[in-house]
Amino acid sequence: MVNLKIDDKKVCVPEGTTILEAARQAGIDIPTLCFLKDINEVGDCRMCIVEVEGRKGFATSCIQTVEEGMVVHTHTQNVLEARHVILDLIISNHDKDCLTCTRSGNCELQDLAIKFNVLDIEFPGEKTVHKRDDKSPAIVRDFNKCILCRRCVATCKKIQQIGSIDCINRGFESCISTTYDHSLNDVDCTYCGQCIESCPTGALHEKENINDVWAKLKDPDTYVVVQTAPSIRVALGEEFGMEIGTNVTGKMIAALKRLGFDKVFDTNTGADFTIMEEATELVKRLRNNDNLPMTTSCCPAWVKYTEMFYPENIPHLSSCKSPHQMLGAVIKSYFADKNHIDPSKIYVVSVMPCIAKKYERQREELKVNGISDVDAVITTRELARMIKQANIDFPMLEAEEFDNPMGEATGAGAIFGTTGGVMEAALRAAYELMTGDELKKLEFEEVRGEKGIKKATIKIGDKDVRVAVAHGLGNAKIIMEEIKSGKADYQFVEVMACPGGCIMGGGQPIKNSKTRATVDVRRKRAEAMYSIDERSTIRKSQDNPILKAIYKEYIGQPGEHRAHELLHTHYEKKEKYNIF
Repeated sequence: MVNLKIDDKKVCVPEGTTILEAARQAGIDIPTLCFLKDINEVGDCRMCIVEVEGRKGFATSCIQTVEEGMVVHTHTQNVLEARHVILDLIISNHDKDCLTCTRSGNCELQDLAIKFNVLDIEFPGEKTVHKRDDKSPAIVRDFNKCILCRRCVATCKKIQQIGSIDCINRGFESCISTTYDHSLNDVDCTYCGQCIESCPTGALHEKENINDVWAKLKDPDTYVVVQTAPSIRVALGEEFGMEIGTNVTGKMIAALKRLGFDKVFDTNTGADFTIMEEATELVKRLRNNDNLPMTTSCCPAWVKYTEMFYPENIPHLSSCKSPHQMLGAVIKSYFADKNHIDPSKIYVVSVMPCIAKKYERQREELKVNGISDVDAVITTRELARMIKQANIDFPMLEAEEFDNPMGEATGAGAIFGTTGGVMEAALRAAYELMTGDELKKLEFEEVRGEKGIKKATIKIGDKDVRVAVAHGLGNAKIIMEEIKSGKADYQFVEVMACPGGCIMGGGQPIKNSKTRATVDVRRKRAEAMYSIDERSTIRKSQDNPILKAIYKEYIGQPGEHRAHELLHTHYEKKEKYNIF
């Protein structure tokens, strides 16, 4: 242990601790901007400078480790003045349209400007001007708001191990860009959106579809249906000041009904459809020893990653559509027929934690008879903005229920939102399909938890099924290389592109670097998801009475012809770059 003083406060921390970490443990706040714990710890912005007695100049607290007897001062006049100058220089080259920025009110640069009372720019000087990249179906790059913190670069390289973006040029010409400065639409981006979650400003944000949805809600000739993914309900409340991980299902439904949607359905029902199809597919592959391991296909960023980086694995992808696409297909077929509504008049809106879903819903492979399963995707953040635009007092709403028939779902559908959830839900169904016996213990702890890669052997009857779960594309790469090299013999693999799964998706509420460093956001949201499962009356997809009725009345058996027409798709190799 190392003993030191920070602002006259005695502190004792483990060797290797940075001054920043030591200060936070002592309840002392040091401002940061480029720092992102375990991701970007480079000391570029210098906002976290402090004075250390006996040393010339300032120490960068996010990278400077503590030493025995060290005496640190974090808020001297010299430090405060230096931080003010640093902040002024950063803001001088920043596009200051805060009133119209999507990050206004949740911008780390804006917060620091207020904290340091930056009212006038002392160093206006020359500004760099960058073109806005909005060609991608999911991500908008506005690098006139970029502060060169490199958090997005570090996330893409270190966590996702793709490296779609990097810092190019030098000095005043430095900027974050792609290969040959092309659009994200034309390079090897998977649209996972983790760069957005890392960005401290509005330089990166999702391509908004709010106006499209408002227009359809106002159109009397359009029947507008909305569905909500499982992880939305444990994150949406954070946009209204509620505790991280609060389950706001009932309030969310009430808000959606007040916004004017004709029906409010639960994507968890779509997740139950996915499990019935995916478990059936898995059992068939296991029995025939065909294209194993089967890998999940619920995550569109993972699917695109496979198509670009591991096209040889495409036959191993489950042919199942993702839950919201399945439910969209059922809405525009079964629901439309039952209610005598022209499918072309139905507009399906999916509220998703994932910006890659914006890309997914546009894929030609996901249309049925030329009709898109889903017409618009909005993120958790976009839904929050719509609720605020409608002047709805969200915390004060009384809980309401999903509409029938696609409002009844199981606990298995709920856990889709967290890493290992798809695997666990599928195993609950596959076990009973393979053995014909009732599964007594529903929890598969082997595939739960925050570990980046989880491996297990699951006993299903007399068969040992080897499974793996990976979250974050960097971890997925490890699994794929194991399979490619023949070092692993898995039979079922779940991959989610975002670390933690959908609960930490690129469309979820953005947390600043301090919150990410000091609060286990992932754990809080995951616990809320598992709690929904535990409290559910029905916890296995195959026991959902709505699904049973729809299969009997309309679809037929899982995995058969009609099911494949509506609920399955195909994938194909994609080039990494479309720039030549």
